[in-house]
Amino acid sequence: MQFTGAQIAMMINGRLEGDGNAAVASFGKIEEARSGQLSFLANPKYEEFLYLTNASVIIINDSLELKQPVNATLIRVPDAYSAFATLLSKYQELMTQQLAGIQQPSYIADTASLGEHVFVGAFSYIGDHAVIGNGSKIMQGVVLGNNVQIGQNCMIHAGVKIYHDCVIGNNVTIHAGTVIGSDGFGFAPQADGTFKKVPQIGNVVVEDFVEIGANATIDRATMGSTLIKSGAKLDNLIQIAHNVEVGENTVIAAQSGVSGSTKLGKNVMMGGQSGIAGHLTIADNCKINGQSGVTKSLKEPNSSVTGTPAFDYSNALRSQAIARSLPEMEKRIKELEKMVRQLVEERVNAS
Repeated sequence: MQFTGAQIAMMINGRLEGDGNAAVASFGKIEEARSGQLSFLANPKYEEFLYLTNASVIIINDSLELKQPVNATLIRVPDAYSAFATLLSKYQELMTQQLAGIQQPSYIADTASLGEHVFVGAFSYIGDHAVIGNGSKIMQGVVLGNNVQIGQNCMIHAGVKIYHDCVIGNNVTIHAGTVIGSDGFGFAPQADGTFKKVPQIGNVVVEDFVEIGANATIDRATMGSTLIKSGAKLDNLIQIAHNVEVGENTVIAAQSGVSGSTKLGKNVMMGGQSGIAGHLTIADNCKINGQSGVTKSLKEPNSSVTGTPAFDYSNALRSQAIARSLPEMEKRIKELEKMVRQLVEERVNAS
């Protein structure tokens, strides 16, 4: 597909500078873009490439003052990065809208219900009484168990497995290999030292506008629902245990885990490889640094923690600074001890 600078400016409500008929058919990074490509500049570190690039159209911030002439057509917007993301989303929508119909071989139960403009890729399995909303795309090799509900305009990528009774909202994206609704880790210890499995009879509910990365696992609740609330974003390789609640617009980076029955508030941010113990509460707007281990509830909104066990971020930085100084402090203490011994010996000799 090909678009002109004028068409792109209209899509993102930008202000055009230069040739509105300049055409682009693909995207490129500003430092290596070719003629016929669209790029953007948001980070000032890359401004030098604005004057060197071969890109035909470039999205830039309103606030940027040019230091020399630019050959490309410019589109000014308040936030170039956000505008570029919006444009990519529109482009992706146009591409996925072309997907329609049911590829073969695939299995769709007679009792399943498919809305309008639904796509089902080859080798997919749609179970009894499953429901797929209008415009949703089920890519190759997806398994939807019995009674699974998929909302409208969802993208379920290849190899995703969604167990029975789970509910997916509207405008949800789930990336390849993710498993939703597998059994929670529930085993009751027995007198003879063995463990008896506790049946996991709940489900997983994923609300609207959630994105879940590749190879993530979200366990079904023992009873009730494991809940991923609206707007949450989960990275790749994340483990969400049974009966967890992830609050609205919370973001969790890769290789992180949340243990059973923990509740995360709104707008929580978890860095990569962080973990939270079970049955805790994390207040709204809390930030958990990468590789931190949270073992106690964070009851105060807007808290920032780091370390294992995690504690206040500012105090942790001060502790780290002190720790780096320990060798020098030890040396000074030994020198002081030596001086004290010499003074004591001098006074003893003087008496």
